[in-house]
Amino acid sequence: MAAAVTSGSGGRTWQPLLAHLSGERGLFFDEHRRLSKTQRLRRATAQGVEHGEWGLGLLTRFEIVDLRVESLGRLPREKVRRALIVARLRNDGREFYVLAIHGAHLSHGSYRQYRRVTAIVETLERTVPILIGGDFNSWRPLLRVLLPGWRSLVNARTWPARTPHSQIDHLLVRGPWESLGGFTSDGGSDHRALVADVHLP
Repeated sequence: MAAAVTSGSGGRTWQPLLAHLSGERGLFFDEHRRLSKTQRLRRATAQGVEHGEWGLGLLTRFEIVDLRVESLGRLPREKVRRALIVARLRNDGREFYVLAIHGAHLSHGSYRQYRRVTAIVETLERTVPILIGGDFNSWRPLLRVLLPGWRSLVNARTWPARTPHSQIDHLLVRGPWESLGGFTSDGGSDHRALVADVHLP
């Protein structure tokens, strides 16, 4: 379960600039750890609190041949369990995999999750092209070490959305994908969204 402060959050964004250092003030998770006294007070006194669940999604217009969710487990420093969506899709008779992820930060031990991602990918049919995308919370040079053998479709800064200086969101591929261009789009999040036009010959 999660709770988001939807008003009276003290600024234009849902999360303070240094939230990773000072503690979350706009989005609270209580799945595995109790909230701190300060967080409980903040949530109790906020003008608007919206309760819900935190999750991961994959939207497609293509035919779904197979769909499953693989657990990436929970790292000791994290308050949430993470997962990998694995979809086998079909378009014009051609099948391919699309994987969706929201990875942990390196400071929380994300390398363990990416080892699990590699193990999952090794179970997929090797002749079928793969695209994996999402918020990896990792820079490309580090991903090349954590996830070797992948090509990047878009090279663009995605974080923070207001004045992006880093790319921590990625679209990675294996197989004969051809990139026809890509860009970022501001969709109202703290990250810019990546958009790519690809062709599978």
